[in-house]
Order: sequence, then structure tokens, then C-alpha cells
Amino acid sequence: MEAAGCRLLYTLTNLAVMGLAPVIPKIPQFFQLVRRAKTSFEQQRPDAVVLVDFPGFNWWIARAAKKLGIPVFYYLPPQLWAWAPWRVRRMRKFVDCVLCCLPFETEWYRERGVPAQFVGHPFFDEVAERPLDGEFLATHSCPSTDAAKVPTVAVLPGSRGHEVSQNFPIQLRVMKRLHRRLPGVRFLVASYNEAQRDMCRRLVAERAPDLPISLHVGKTSEIIELAEVCLMVSGSVSLEVLARKTPAVVVYRMSPGLYWFLRLMVTCRYFSLPNLIADHPVMPEFAPINELRATIAAMTDILHRWLADETEYVRQKATLAKLCDDFATAGATRNAASAILERIEAGAGSEFGGQVIQRGPHFKKPIGFPFSS
Repeated sequence: MEAAGCRLLYTLTNLAVMGLAPVIPKIPQFFQLVRRAKTSFEQQRPDAVVLVDFPGFNWWIARAAKKLGIPVFYYLPPQLWAWAPWRVRRMRKFVDCVLCCLPFETEWYRERGVPAQFVGHPFFDEVAERPLDGEFLATHSCPSTDAAKVPTVAVLPGSRGHEVSQNFPIQLRVMKRLHRRLPGVRFLVASYNEAQRDMCRRLVAERAPDLPISLHVGKTSEIIELAEVCLMVSGSVSLEVLARKTPAVVVYRMSPGLYWFLRLMVTCRYFSLPNLIADHPVMPEFAPINELRATIAAMTDILHRWLADETEYVRQKATLAKLCDDFATAGATRNAASAILERIEAGAGSEFGGQVIQRGPHFKKPIGFPFSS
């Protein structure tokens, strides 16, 4: 959006939080941003408002835009089909078109009276366009011994600080067990930022100082590309792991309260996107809450089987390749932009989602996206 001339009023990723407790201190700031958005809509009147993820906040933005008759598009919509299907009435009331990133979402929304269009997932655009660091690949390519190639495990501890603190100790225990079984294995850790790398480095020094672990920032793609297998925390990076066809084991530790809340509220069986897309566990996933020993043993067994049994490894790679060929294609960003422009042009000066829409003064120029996350 910024490359096309968009001026961001605020970057919502600065307020990205999960759970209830982290949200409460930020509530006044959220309300301030809603008021700021309303003022922007009234003074600048964009031709469209595009919501990106972040439903708790974006419902307020959608409501403000609809009151002014501004078309509302939802790109990367919340996974209502999984955790809050009753909230589809809000989507029906405040959103003119949902731009779906998952194939089955389109039908789900249309069956419930919400206009929807499948455009694909933008993560695959990023993977296709992001150049890999050739020097890093050459420097860290897998060394060989006289007997065999040394296996590499990519370790992805998550992109949020609390995810790292909760999950990296579990990953360390898996690494220690796996190293006992395969002494030649090495581990490349992809940290999101310097602070998280420092956190991981301290944990390694305290709990596993002798393991062959190297930690890197800003090299997630390269590390996934180099690795035979991946030990990862659940997140959108699982789509890049899928796109690079790297067999992965997924973990996401949460509090017992959140775990049981999700068990009661969430209707889907999986929390990893590739598994949701395939509707079966192409990436074995674990959500431990109390006793960790069995979970750590199971994750170690799977990784060891892939690394020690070539037949199992090739079978897992083929499973990912099939899903990747069916789903992981680039073009989502272009498709989404085209869908927005086409619908604005078709609805300008006419009924659009129950509202009479007038062209804004800067129609045909890059659309203003006042807020995105």
C-alpha cells in the first residue's frame, strides 16, 4: 500500500497482541485510533476502506465507514468459521465484500449471505518475490562428513516475545533429545528480532550450552530453505514452510485457561494453516498445557523418523508438494487490488451493499487505506 502512495495514519502492528490481559492496557489507545479514523473518513472521504485482519479493532472501523456510506472490504478476514461463527452477522452488516485467502472461506461466507471472493494468500507473493541471501546460504549450507550429509533442523520460536518465552524452552528440550539420537544434527534458530535472539541465546547458555545451535535475525527464509526439517511455533510462517516444502512439527504452548477456552469456542480441529487447508495434519501439531514429557518425546520421534528414514522423509515431502501445488500460488495481492477496483467502479454512484456510494474526489488514484494491520 505504501509503495502505491498510501499514507498510513498509524501502523497497527505496533499494537499487535493476543489474549485478554495484554489488550486491557491498550484499550484507551484503541478508542483514540477509532476517533482518528472517523475524522479521517469525514474529512478525506476515501473511495473504500480496506480492513486487514485484527477483527476486535476493525469492527469499529467498519462501523464508522458504513455510517458514511463508504464501501468496506475485508482482506485476510478473521477466521470466524473456526472460533466465532455467530459473528458473521457483523460481517454481513458492516462489510461489502470479503476477500478470502483460504479456498473454503468463500463458500462459507456466501452461504451466510456475505459477498465473498477468493483471491489467494499474500504470504505466497512474499515468498515468490523475496530474494534469498546467497552469501548466507553458501556460508551456512549443510556440511558433509565422510559418512553422510549433516542434517539441519530449522527452529522457528515465533514472532512475539511471549511466544518465544513459552515455546523455545520446549524446543530446546526437543533439540537435546534429538541430538542424543543423531549426534551429527545441527540447529539453525531464526529469531524475529535482536531482543528475541538475546532471549534465546540466554536460554541456550543456561540449558544447552553444548548443542550445535546458531542463532540468526532476519534470515527465516534462508534457514527454512537450508533445513531438511523444521521445528516451529504455529503462525503465518507455516505458509512459507509449506511453500518451501519443508517437513515441520508445530508447537504452540498456551495457558490452561486459554486452552480450555479455545476447546470450547473453536470449531476447527487444527490451529496450523496448512492443516486447516488440507483438513488433515500435514504438519503434526501439539498444544501442550501441563505435562510436557510426552509431547516432547512425540515431537522428537517424528523429527527423528524423518531424518533417519529416507522413505518417510520423501513421503512427507510429497504430501507437502501436493498441497503446495494445489494452493500455494502467488498473485493474491494483484487479485485483491483488482477485485477492489472493479467493485468500486461497478458500485460508484449506485447501490453498493445497501448504501448509495458517491465517488470520492480522488477516484482512480491509489486508494487511501487509512488503517491496516
